[in-house]
Amino acid sequence: MEILLQLIFSGIALGMIYAVIAFGYQLTFATSGTLNFGQGEALMLGALVGLTCVDAGINYWLMIPIVCIFGALQGGLVEIVGVRPAIKIKSEFGWIMSTIALGIIFKNVAENIWGRDDLKFPSPLSEDPIQLFGANILPMEILVVCGAIMMMLLVEWFNRKTIYGKAVVATSNDRDAASLMGINTRVVIMFSYALSSLTAAFAGVLIAPLTLTGATMGSSLGLKAFAVAIIGGLSSGLGIIVGGIILGITETTTGFYLSTGYKDVPGLLLLLLVLAVKPSGIFGKTAIKKV
Repeated sequence: MEILLQLIFSGIALGMIYAVIAFGYQLTFATSGTLNFGQGEALMLGALVGLTCVDAGINYWLMIPIVCIFGALQGGLVEIVGVRPAIKIKSEFGWIMSTIALGIIFKNVAENIWGRDDLKFPSPLSEDPIQLFGANILPMEILVVCGAIMMMLLVEWFNRKTIYGKAVVATSNDRDAASLMGINTRVVIMFSYALSSLTAAFAGVLIAPLTLTGATMGSSLGLKAFAVAIIGGLSSGLGIIVGGIILGITETTTGFYLSTGYKDVPGLLLLLLVLAVKPSGIFGKTAIKKV
């Protein structure tokens, strides 16, 4: 039972990282109907930039705002270079290839700057586990869960309580109507991409002390976060959290009780099941369009 509790706690921490990245997918999909398939690379760049700052002597907690600013700038660049031209010419799939291509470019740039070897990210907290309900939990795992929840709550507060956040909500509800009301939807879409990459970069510095940091770390995380977004529903914040926790726990328990080679299988099977039964996601809303 203690081992099971430990696996569950580790799965929740991993699942919340997936949820934060998937939350970024939701932000861009709501405002523009597009997704940044380079989210994993945004996480990777955030982790590597954070490691560089820490190695330069910057405190971990002071480094986080720097990484968030870097992530926002990187996300804005992706929107301007890769997404905006596709939206302008109303290309249905142009933004898909553009975001994938930019992700590959960012990965190659990271390999040339930081190398291909995985690097150790120093933990800001003690690496000695603490006892919680009989299970050994790393303090960093608790920080991951708390930090992920805090980030998503801050974004929700921004959307609900600030004038700029309400512009984002208005654009997500009806982009054409928001434009007619004087909202610069182009700026809102760019902001959603900036916020999306910011959350991914923040997730990068959260998970980096628990794993190795390198140019390839974002590929699988971004893909699994996309699966979480589909499972939970791209229109539901609660669904993304639940989907992330489900995927995280199934991965850790499957990897321990069966084999690490099978840990990705249950999540992918769940994804296929959801797509077959409820394509909009477990908590997603089915959109009805008049033709």
